[in-house]
Formats: sequence, C-alpha cells, structure tokens
Amino acid sequence: MSPLRAGRRKYYDLFSHCYDGFIRLHARRDEDDTRHFLVDAVESKGKHPHRILDICCGTGSVILAFAERYPHAILVGYDFSHGMLRQAQEKSAAGRTVYVEGDAAQLPFPDGSFDVVSCSHALYELKGKARQQALEEMKRVMHPDGLVLLMEHEVPSRPLLRLLFYMRLYTMGSADAREFVQGGLERLQEIFSRIAVTHSPSGKSRLMICQK
Repeated sequence: MSPLRAGRRKYYDLFSHCYDGFIRLHARRDEDDTRHFLVDAVESKGKHPHRILDICCGTGSVILAFAERYPHAILVGYDFSHGMLRQAQEKSAAGRTVYVEGDAAQLPFPDGSFDVVSCSHALYELKGKARQQALEEMKRVMHPDGLVLLMEHEVPSRPLLRLLFYMRLYTMGSADAREFVQGGLERLQEIFSRIAVTHSPSGKSRLMICQK
C-alpha cells in the first residue's frame, strides 16, 4: 500500500468513531433511500444473489441492507480501515456478515466468487492506477453472470454544496478523480462490456450497473 493510502487509512480509522453521525447529519432522510435504491437494482436486473461483496464497506450500512434483503446469502464487507470494520462488526446484524480488511486493488478472493460486487460513494477516492486495479479486481471476482454496482455522488445543484463539492475534488489533486465523479464512463467502458446508468430518487447519487 502506498504512503498516501496508508495515510488515508489512518484518517478513516479516526473518522470511524463519528462516521455514522456525520452521514446522518449530511444525508438526512436520503441515506436510507439511496442505500435501498442500490439493493433494489439487483432485483431490477432479475438477479437472486447467493454471494455478495461490498467493497469499501465502511461501517457496513450497504452490506447490512443486503443482509436484510438476502438473509441466506454469503455476505462479505471489505475495507482497508480497521476502525470502520470494527464499527460495522458492532452493529446488530453484523453476525450474519463476514468482514475482511484489505486493499481494494488487491482482493483476496478467487475468480468469479461473487454474484454481486458493490462499491458505494468510495471508489472516487482511489487515484489513477489504484482505481483501475480495483475495477479490474471487481470484474475478476464477479461471477460471469454477475453485477458490479458502483454508486457515486452527483454534482450538487445547490450553489454552496456545489462549491464545497468542487473544493473537495480540488484537494484530492487528481484529474481522473474529478472526471469520474462528474460522470465520465471512459475508464469503466475499458473494463466492462455493458454499463447502465440510473439515478437515485433524491437525484444526489448515480448508480452504474456493470456487467462483463
């Protein structure tokens, strides 16, 4: 792991203590709608997954939403932050989910292991080669008939939020990160043969449904 990624991991280890509260304050009622919108996308494609992997799972909100919908599935939450995984494990339904610590660019799973691979509001933080490797790894561990679900923020419509949004992008210091968050599909099209784009009910997030 690069020194930059190691620094980000320490940041998220600390952030994990207040992460859920921050998300509730920031997202308010949109949080549940967005999470369930992602889970609903699986059924909309006629899939009935038995093995689900959530990359950059944070404190586990998405993988636990999958656990509610698919209680008999094998569920894996994957994140590079020990602090985030510790918070996820403490949640009530966490006993139905396995949590693994590691780098998104180096997944420790065999080829074709999962029917669904998801990554919500996190992939844009990876830079250049690391993002490319993470996407290729997601495709590798996805079953040939599976789905990769990538959810990212839309550019906010309200001026102040839009300003803060672009300020955050600027501090990331990565042109391809800015392009990815703003809707560019070029890098995804280099990896996946089919990509469908849809938008959350709130209009604050977009979901890219990728297939081999």
